[in-house]
Amino acid sequence: MNYVSIGDMAQAFQMRRHNVELQKHLSRLTEEMTTGVRADLADAVSGDFKVLAGIDRSLRTLDAYKTATNEAALFTETLQAALEAAQDMATDLAPGLLTAATSTSATLVDTTAGDARQKFHAVVSALNTGVADRYLLSGTATDRKPISGSQDILDALMVAVAGQVTTSGVETAVAAWFDAPPGGGGYLDQVYGGAATALAPFQIGPGDEVTMDVTAADPALRDLLAGMALGALVAEGVLAGDATGRALLAKRSGEALISSGNQMAALRARIGTVEAHISNTATRNATEASALEIARNELTAADPYNTASALEAVQTQIETLYTLTARLSRLSLADFLR
Repeated sequence: MNYVSIGDMAQAFQMRRHNVELQKHLSRLTEEMTTGVRADLADAVSGDFKVLAGIDRSLRTLDAYKTATNEAALFTETLQAALEAAQDMATDLAPGLLTAATSTSATLVDTTAGDARQKFHAVVSALNTGVADRYLLSGTATDRKPISGSQDILDALMVAVAGQVTTSGVETAVAAWFDAPPGGGGYLDQVYGGAATALAPFQIGPGDEVTMDVTAADPALRDLLAGMALGALVAEGVLAGDATGRALLAKRSGEALISSGNQMAALRARIGTVEAHISNTATRNATEASALEIARNELTAADPYNTASALEAVQTQIETLYTLTARLSRLSLADFLR
C-alpha cells in the first residue's frame, strides 16, 4: 500500500488556509445575521439585477415625491391657517360694528372703529404669512411680501376718499380703489407686491400634481380687506364731525364683512380640496413604498433560521479546526520514540 503524506510546512499552510476560509464564512454569516440582508446579492437574484434595480429606482422616486408632498402639505396647511385667522377676525368684528351703528353713542362707534383698525392690521399681517422663506400669497414672487403693509392701505385710501362727504361716496371710492385693474392706480398697483402669475403646481406623484393659485390679489381677499377698511377708516378720521355718517359707515363695514364670509368659505373650501388630494396621494405613495420594500426584502433578506444554523455549524468547524491544530502541534518524532 502506498501512503501519500505532506510536510509539516505544507500542513501548516493548509490548516491556515482552512482557518481563513472559515473566518470569512463566519464574518459573512455574522453580517447577514446582524443586517438581515444577504451578503451576496448576485446569488440572491441569480445574477439578474433588473428587478432589484427597478425596485430601488421606484423607491428613490417615491422618496422624492414624499419630500414634495410634505412641502405641499406644509404650504397648504399654513395658508389655510392664515385664512382661517383672517376670517375669524372678520367674523368677530362684524357684530360689534352693526351694534355700534344702531346705537346713539359716538363713543361706541369710535371704540368699535378702533377695534376694526387693530384687526385690519392683524388680518394684513396674517395674509403676509410665509413658510420656509416663501410668502404664501405672492404667486411666483415668493420672495416678496404680498401686501406692502396695512397702514400703506389706509394711507392710500385716505387719499382716495379725500373730498368725499357722504357715506356712499366713501364706500364707492374704497370699492373702486380695491377693484381697480392693473394700471388703474388702486390696490394692485400701490400695495400688492406679489406676481400676477400663480405659483407653479406641486408634483406630488407620478403624473399627479396640485395647483395652489391663490394670491393676495384674489377678489375674495380684496373684498374682505375692503370691508374691514371701511371700519378702520372711521378710526382714521373719515367723515369727521358727521356722527350719523360715521355710524352708517360702520354699519356698511359690518354688512360687507358678513357678505365676504361666503366668499372666504368658498376660497377655504377650495384649498381644503387640495389638502385632501395631497393627503390621499401621500397615503397612496406610502402604501406603494411599503409594498416595494416588502418585495425587495423578499429578494434580498437572509433567512434568520438558516443563517443561525449555518453560523452554528461554522463555529463548530472552527472549534474542531483549533482542536486538530493543537493536537498536531504536539506530534514529534522524539515523543514517538519514547
